[in-house]
This record gives sequence, structure tokens and C-alpha cells, in this order.
Amino acid sequence: METIISTKPLLAVLVSLIATILIAITGERARNLRETWTILAAVTKFGIVISMLPDILNGKVIEYTLLKITPELILQFKVDALGIFFAITASFLWIITSFYSIGYMRGLKEHAQTRYFAYFAIALSATMGVAFSANIFTAFLFYEIITVSTFPLVAHKETEEAKRGARKYLTYLLGTSVAFQLTAIVITYNISGNLNFSYKGVFGGNVSHLIITITFLLYIAGITKAAIMPLHSWLPAAMVAPTPVSALLHAVAVVKTGVFMVIRVVLHIFGIDLLKNLDLGTILAVIASFTIISASVIALRQDNLKLRLAYSTVSQLSYIVLGVALLTPSGITGSVMHIVAHAFGKITLFFTAGAIYIATHKTKISELDGIGRQMPFTMGAFTVGALSMIGIPPFSGFISKWYLSLGALEAGDIFVLAVLATSTILNACYFMPIVYVAFMKEPKPDPHHHGYNSTAIHEAPVFAVAPLVLTAIGTVLIFFYPSFFLEIIKIIVANVTGGN
Repeated sequence: METIISTKPLLAVLVSLIATILIAITGERARNLRETWTILAAVTKFGIVISMLPDILNGKVIEYTLLKITPELILQFKVDALGIFFAITASFLWIITSFYSIGYMRGLKEHAQTRYFAYFAIALSATMGVAFSANIFTAFLFYEIITVSTFPLVAHKETEEAKRGARKYLTYLLGTSVAFQLTAIVITYNISGNLNFSYKGVFGGNVSHLIITITFLLYIAGITKAAIMPLHSWLPAAMVAPTPVSALLHAVAVVKTGVFMVIRVVLHIFGIDLLKNLDLGTILAVIASFTIISASVIALRQDNLKLRLAYSTVSQLSYIVLGVALLTPSGITGSVMHIVAHAFGKITLFFTAGAIYIATHKTKISELDGIGRQMPFTMGAFTVGALSMIGIPPFSGFISKWYLSLGALEAGDIFVLAVLATSTILNACYFMPIVYVAFMKEPKPDPHHHGYNSTAIHEAPVFAVAPLVLTAIGTVLIFFYPSFFLEIIKIIVANVTGGN
């Protein structure tokens, strides 16, 4: 495999760091210029990422070494098919989220907007760092930067509830990462002397099976951003954050970084063959299956719209974990495909929750009777996102669930098929009632507004509505034109299976 030495991975990381400085300097006195830096950085970052895609599709990798601490401990970037898949998804959705953030923050006249946009940019910079890390050491450093940079975003409202949620967020993510993931990295280094991601894993054949098993479980416990139960409660607690932050947490950066790291560890630290031999994939599949079903059941009981979406995310993330745990070509395909399918579907759902709040200040599902008549574009987009999460064609979620089902058949695992079927039913049970009350029920009179008109169109500002319409359209386009993503995934699967 040919290696190209290029500064492009570094530039993809640096562009939003530069924007952070410009945003901070510009501040509140020139809001339009401040937000121009945000949009310009997002577009530039996406352009840099896309410019690397042709080389990756031609079977090459792109490397850049930033700092060599010791011969084995290197701060290094390496762009491969898996990394660029994640980077394309995150950088593209950052553009849309940036426009949405402008509409949301201005629409609600939020305080500390400069701080918000600055930390948002840092988080996306670190996300690119994780995507392009050449080794688990580099990935760990950027993984922690994401945690620290998103802490002020979760605490943005500065209420007691927001501060409690942010403290729980930081305690869970930083505490488990240092206690478990860092320990696993140290063990990996001591055993193999190698922290570089490898398509066949880094461990030799003479390592104790018990030590391998313990190390694997430490990694899974330490990557808490994947929200695998029981280390998931930080995610619902973080819903005190503004809706664009929730979108960042659920679709663009934080949780996607978690499941991306799980995929990296499974495929590039341990490798398919070793995990099959020790049956560790089965253990991970059982943990993921428990999370999928349990989180879906909890979601059914939530009246707060963002909380229901949060528990849905806990469940949906474990689809990605479950797919890679199957250790089959189709399972891996479904796992990686669900990164983008869930990203577009879930960001649409959170955008709609924010648009509803901007227009009506409603946060509970029990308050949404007839809202589809007042906000048809918003709730139409919500319906698209919901159907994608359920896995109904013609929406992107169907494609990933299709490959996950094929992966279960390849593995001969009927239990996983049953989990997928059950969870799909549960998805419908907690999403479709929202769609039903929004469009089929009569709106409830609003005692705070005299002259109430239940048929009047009352959408949020265009800056908030246009992005959610775009992401809803994206879920449909991915279904009809999946080849762009599947072509990259084909390379990912070939790399880790040897082309088999």
C-alpha cells in the first residue's frame, strides 16, 4: 500500500483552531464577521477532507508525523478509508450545524455566543484529530480534547441543572477514559511495544488469552462516548445543553467519536482473527444487544422530546457496536454505514426539537398535539428522520439495518436478527406516536396567546428550518445514492479481511 506524506491531515485539524482564535478576537462586537469565520472554517475543512478522498479510493494512505516522543510513541496522522469516512461525515454536517447554530443562538438571543462558537470549533478540530490518528496514543489525546472542549458547551446555560449535567458529563467521560482506556493503552504498549493501528491487529500469537480479554474489556469500558450501558447516563444528563450542542453530541462529534474508536480498537488493535479465536466479538455483541433493547424501552417512557431522542441515541449507537462485533464483512459494512445513516437521521431529529423550542418553547411530547399543522416543514423533516431511525425505505437507516441483518446471517447468529427485529418495533413505538399526534390531533389552545389560530403556519426562522430540511433530504439521497459511501466501506472491509 503506497503511503503519501502530506500536511493535509494537519491542515484539516488546524483550520478550525485558527477559526477559534479569529472568533475569539472578533467577539460580540461583530457578530456577522464572527459567524463568517465559523462558516468559512467549516467549508474549508470539508474541502481539505474531500481533497484527500481520490488518493484513498486509489488504495493509498496519507501520513504526517507531528511529533516523535520515542521511537514507539509518536504523535502522527494517517488517513485511511475508515478515517476519511468519519471525517467526511463530521465535516459536512459541521457546515449545516454551523448555519443552524446561528439561527438557534440568534433566535433565542442566547448569551455567550462567542464562547459557544469558539468551543464548537475546537471540538470539531479534535474530531478530525481522532479521525486521522495513526495510533491509539494520538487518538486518545484528541479524544480527551473533545471531552474538555465540549464541557463548556454542555454547561452553556449556566443554570444549576446545566452545571450538574456538565459535571456528570465530564466525570463519566474523563474518569472512565483515564481509568480504563488509558490503562488498556499502557497494557497494549507493554505487551506489543506497538500502538499503531494495524489492519491485522497489534498483538502476537503468544499473548495470554486472559490478558487480551481484560485489555479488550478495559478498552470498551473506557470508550464511554459510545454510551454502552451501564456507562451511558452522562448522555441524557447532557441534554440540558442547547439543541445545536445536542446535535453535536449525538450526530457530528462526541458519540460518533466513541463508536468510531470502538471500531478502531476492534479492527485495528485486536483484529478480526484474534477476536474470533477468543470469542470476544460474541461478548461485545451481547453487551450491545442489551443496550439496544434496554435503551429503547427507556425511551418509550420519556415525555421530554430531547430525552426520548437521547435514549434513542444510546440504542442506535449500539447498532454500530453490534455490527462490528459480528466480525463479518456485511456486519462491518452495516456498522460503518450506520455512522452516516444515524448522523443524518438523528441530527434532523434534534434540529426539529430545537426548531420547535424556538417557535413555541415546547419541550414535551404531550404538548405537541397538532404541531405538524403549524410547523409542517419541521415536523415533515422529523417524520423523515424518525422513519430513517426505524429503518424504513426509502431512508438511509434501511441500508445500514439491511447490512446488519446480512451480517447476522453471515455469522449464523439468529439472536442478533431477533434483537434487530425487536428494536425496530420498539423504534416505531417511540417515534410514530409523535408523528401521529403532530399531524392527526387537534392543536391544544394556548392560554398565553389570545386570538389563537390552530391552522396558522408558525415555523422557526429560516436559519433553523433550512438546515433540518437539508439533512432530511440527505437521508433520502443516501438511500438512493449509497454507492459513494459503500465504495469507501468496501476498502475498509477489504483492508481488515484481506480482501475475503
